Amino acid sequence: MVEQLRATTGDPVDQVLAALAERATQREGPSAHRTGAPSMAAVRVLDVGGGSGTRAVPLASLGCSVVVVDSSVNALAILHRRAEDAGVADRVVGRQADADRLDTVVEPDSADLVVCHHLLEEVDDPATVMRGLAGAVRPGGSVSILVAGRLGAVLAQTLAGRFDEARELLNRADARSGPGDPLRRRFDVLGVRTLVESVGLVVEAVTGVGVLADLVPAAARRAGPGAESELAELEAAAAGHPDLLPVAADLHLVARRADPTGWPIGAA
Repeated sequence: MVEQLRATTGDPVDQVLAALAERATQREGPSAHRTGAPSMAAVRVLDVGGGSGTRAVPLASLGCSVVVVDSSVNALAILHRRAEDAGVADRVVGRQADADRLDTVVEPDSADLVVCHHLLEEVDDPATVMRGLAGAVRPGGSVSILVAGRLGAVLAQTLAGRFDEARELLNRADARSGPGDPLRRRFDVLGVRTLVESVGLVVEAVTGVGVLADLVPAAARRAGPGAESELAELEAAAAGHPDLLPVAADLHLVARRADPTGWPIGAA
């Protein structure tokens, strides 16, 4: 399990990314420590499909060097403006390419941390994209995968009274609600875990995002002066609960590429 060491924002996923970046500073083993303490400036992050910079800019603000690959010119333009506004434009690079062509814009084994959030639901071939992610991360490096969950969508549609859509989500192999669904697919825990492991990555942690909080009506959130903070604590507890995990709105996996040298991450 990844310890949450430093937060970029209040978002729990951002907190995990910050912890993974900090862990990457320890990647070189004893020889690195003889030349001085490693810093975030040495951490190389690859964000695939994160063109607008919602994850990239906070990581760059910590000192990481971030490359963002996205197929959208408009999204990369937003990334550039966001990085400039945050004063980290010198640490953020945008490259236009499709996710299944990572090898054309990114060197293999070049990233300490690879981020792929809300992209596998939309691409033509998730397996091809996963192979690209696994090839881009260095041995011992980490990969963060965030996908939309099937059962969380079923619950949301049911509570909204859209029962036909909920039944489609539950029964279809691709977990779509019908032809008008903006996503090509959704995932259950086993499905996304199998996909990640199929390219040789080792899954370290699986947590839920929006397990209970998204189901709470606005009136209940205003029930008392401490209701919001109490709900946040409940959501944090539910995020890793194995029985509640399948109903999360989003599923977050942290995986690692095995290091053939056998050097333990974080060793001094």
